[in-house]
Amino acid sequence: MAVIDVKVPDIGDFKDVAVIELLVKPGDRVAVDQSLITVESDKASMEIPSSHAGVVQELKVQLGDKVSEGSVVLTLEAEGAATAAAPQPASAPVAVPTVDAPVAAAVPASAPTPAEAPAPTVAPTSALAPAAPHQPASAPVLGLPHASPSVRKFARELGVPLAEVKGSGPKGRITLEDVQAFTKAVMAGILQTQAQAAQAPAPAAGTGVGLDLLPWPKVDFAKFGPIERKELGRIKKISGANLMRNAVMIPAVTNHDDADITELEAFRVQLNKEHEKSGIKVTMLAFLIKACVAALKKFPEFNSSLDGDALIYKHYWHIGFAADTPNGLVVPVIKNADQKGILQISQEMADLAKKAREGKLGPADMSGATFTISSLGGIGGRYFTPIINAPEVAILGVCKSQMEPKWDGKQFVPRLMLPLSLTWDHRVIDGAAAARFNAYLGQILADFRRVLL
Repeated sequence: MAVIDVKVPDIGDFKDVAVIELLVKPGDRVAVDQSLITVESDKASMEIPSSHAGVVQELKVQLGDKVSEGSVVLTLEAEGAATAAAPQPASAPVAVPTVDAPVAAAVPASAPTPAEAPAPTVAPTSALAPAAPHQPASAPVLGLPHASPSVRKFARELGVPLAEVKGSGPKGRITLEDVQAFTKAVMAGILQTQAQAAQAPAPAAGTGVGLDLLPWPKVDFAKFGPIERKELGRIKKISGANLMRNAVMIPAVTNHDDADITELEAFRVQLNKEHEKSGIKVTMLAFLIKACVAALKKFPEFNSSLDGDALIYKHYWHIGFAADTPNGLVVPVIKNADQKGILQISQEMADLAKKAREGKLGPADMSGATFTISSLGGIGGRYFTPIINAPEVAILGVCKSQMEPKWDGKQFVPRLMLPLSLTWDHRVIDGAAAARFNAYLGQILADFRRVLL
């Protein structure tokens, strides 16, 4: 048996994050991917897994320490390969949003996205919206709240900032009852504020202050019939705020078009027959990714981002794609798609989609996209208007292809047509550029040899 250092793996853009929980102690036996510590930034908290199985010899970090990728967590007396094959609860740090700051999942209309840094939300003025019911009278106590891991998890699920909860346990320890009492007090404040807002006069229309939105209607649905209440899943909670921000702050326009993929679909079927034994299944989405890279290179403003009054042109092509999971939609990213072939992209998409369904995607798997594709091809529909995944400036929506009669100059012939919906940020892109982008994308899909030009 060898003594090894277990280090913090790649955790995306998180650096110098604080250790808030120690989940193991010297003498404990751990399995591969078992959580060792919990770290927390101002955006999210995540558990750091073990890279090896064995017995903990010495912890190298304490509560409150700052760690980054490569920091040594502990020393481990590693065991053989038999132990390393133990069941793995997770394969990457699992990010969990905190309550102190919005977490960007970077998710488009059809998929939550994840991992881009959040932009400030529009702050309502006191003339339009009541003050938030939860406003601590004093600054939160410095240092880490005294609570067990289970209480911390319970607080995170409810969105409770533990630093503002007064503990009733021994030495001020925070209990489950303390978290529940805090939640009830906040909810009571929300109801009181909503009642006050309902009695306040409506703002004058067209004042230009904020959004001039009316308060959200409060309805007792149970008086109309039977109801069932279910809390939103974690992914939808994270993505909701970002979708709202993107929909409100981006002046988005959508162009709809059709692409003839008759020959391309025949080629795709042929490829799958040739590689049937390899286990690689080529989907139309893999061709779309390569086609979009070619279009992004020809129209580089679609591969840019706004930074104040400047435009950042990116000379790399990372393509996000929507993946359906039991907990909601997420957006894994194919990095450097311009450097990969159709078969490699297909295999990487399958691997990322599997990780997404198992809940094992890490922040690095979902960050850095320059353009996103949201495909509903396996479900149906004709066209839709996807929401742009900020800070990107465009997103492509794709629906199910259909056979249609097309006039070839002499007669109508059956052609397989793929619906395309391109949503773009009008601050960066104008209608003529968007129409050219869609037309060029359609030309590539109709004759895929154009990607070589």
